[in-house]
Amino acid sequence: MKFLGNVLAVIVGLFIFSILSFLLFFGFIGMMAASAEKEVSVKENSVLHLNLNGRMLVERTSDDELDLGAFGNPFGGDLNAGLVNLKKALQEAKTNDNIKGIYLNTGLIMAGQAGLLELREALIDFKESGKFILSYDEAYSEGGYFLASAADEIYLNPLGAIDFNGFSSEGIFLKGLFEKVGIKPEVFRVGEFKSAVEPFILEKMSPENRLQTEYFLNDINDFALAKIAETRGIALDSLKKTNSQMLVRKAQDAVTYGLATGLAYEDEIHAKLREKLGLGEDDDIPTINATDLGSLAKSKNLTSKNRIAVIVAEGDIVSGDVDGALSSDKFAKEIRKARKDENIKAIVLRVNSPGGSIIASDVIWREMTEAKKAKPLIVSMGEVAASGGYYISAPADTIVAQPNTITGSIGIFGLWFNAQELLNDKLGITTDVVNTGELSDFMNPTRDLTEVERTIIQSSIEEGYETFISRVAEGRGMHPDSVKKVASGRVWTGSQAKERGLVDVLGGLNTAVEIAAAKLDAGDDYRVVYYPEQKTWFEELFSDFGDKVQTRILQAQLGDNFQLVEKVKSLQRFQGVQVRMPQDIMIK
Repeated sequence: MKFLGNVLAVIVGLFIFSILSFLLFFGFIGMMAASAEKEVSVKENSVLHLNLNGRMLVERTSDDELDLGAFGNPFGGDLNAGLVNLKKALQEAKTNDNIKGIYLNTGLIMAGQAGLLELREALIDFKESGKFILSYDEAYSEGGYFLASAADEIYLNPLGAIDFNGFSSEGIFLKGLFEKVGIKPEVFRVGEFKSAVEPFILEKMSPENRLQTEYFLNDINDFALAKIAETRGIALDSLKKTNSQMLVRKAQDAVTYGLATGLAYEDEIHAKLREKLGLGEDDDIPTINATDLGSLAKSKNLTSKNRIAVIVAEGDIVSGDVDGALSSDKFAKEIRKARKDENIKAIVLRVNSPGGSIIASDVIWREMTEAKKAKPLIVSMGEVAASGGYYISAPADTIVAQPNTITGSIGIFGLWFNAQELLNDKLGITTDVVNTGELSDFMNPTRDLTEVERTIIQSSIEEGYETFISRVAEGRGMHPDSVKKVASGRVWTGSQAKERGLVDVLGGLNTAVEIAAAKLDAGDDYRVVYYPEQKTWFEELFSDFGDKVQTRILQAQLGDNFQLVEKVKSLQRFQGVQVRMPQDIMIK
């Protein structure tokens, strides 16, 4: 009877849980519907509340994205903030007379340096209106502070902290893991800096990889410090000392060394906002979020015949049509469609990719070369446009990158795993094979490669490298020998790449669009349209809902080890010959 009672209790519990989930689901749907139907207006004397704390900065989000900052994401995971969407809201805030300033929370934003720079430039452009920006948070990451440093006033919680000690880049190395499980990686590559394979064969960075990492990391850090020194009015040498010696170790230090205006609690910040708005101490502060404000922004020149297509190409480069990746079928089709559309007068490819499959890269490259014959073709490099990301960019008329964009990495590699020891010695599994030819079981993972196989594979890698070099030389108008001097898989910042002829202009997406418009001789008479067509927020949420749930469970169970698991899972993307960045660079 006790067993039956337990079963009934479980059944009742599941039934109640199902009912509650059903009510929650439809309540949430109702909330979304109400949000979609509400009429947005900006009250007089309003403040744009830009809450980016804990959000992931991506290229763009859907236009109907809900603002969940007030009550969190009921489905778990990180909230995304679209760079394109935020810039649109900031432009509207600059010109809207009812917006008097911005209340900025950037503390623990998750973003790369180039994306932060582009958003920071938009904030500085907003300040030209004469309106204020006030920033506050309990804690600032290095990136969060870089963004906040555009504000007129920066406040920190009295017990808060600012992470201001320079950048570091850490890699995960799997050689010891493979030795323990009995898997032997075998590497084929061209270029001493093509170190994407190092995590599989080494226990630490090679001298070449360390050299290039130090070189671009110092360049990015120096650039960030120069920008902060400029807006905060601090002598650069003094700021560099503060940064290198981590002199900001408690909240008061941030004020002492000029990084913060003062220390305050959030209610005191609200009082400062009321004072700026001329409100009484008990008055509510009229605020609006970026999603609602952006919805009021009118698209420029809706009837203009000069349309510029911005194709957002983001993610690993893979073959086929894969959601969440820069897949060759999908993006070749988008470029081809823009090329053949008579209403599209110029194309801007916004690249944010570490590379991937050389075949997929070449498919996209082909469409880029055809597009260049038909109309102006500009590339805007975002956070990273390296290896395969550079491969697809090479045909452009003009390449635009931010000074702190990660690019270059012109190199190629192949990776093969020998599982013989795992099968034979660890698992007791043996295999036997019958061949009709000498190479019928070519690259069989149950045995060592033969010298003939190694020769064939290395030859293929070298041919692929020569193809990569020729693609860049053709697109950039350079001699192949000149390309090889800056290739070998080496990574550069945007500034360093410009010095070496791999980038033409330093700037963001707006710069690239302006260059495209200038090639049309259109003046201000042009309209920007974005591709691929963006999914609605609801479609985005439920298209990969199962994956998100699995990811959250793994993160909760594994903690800091989750990154290692993701690294091992990523091996499935390393199929075939790769044009990929030297490593998954994590700057923190």
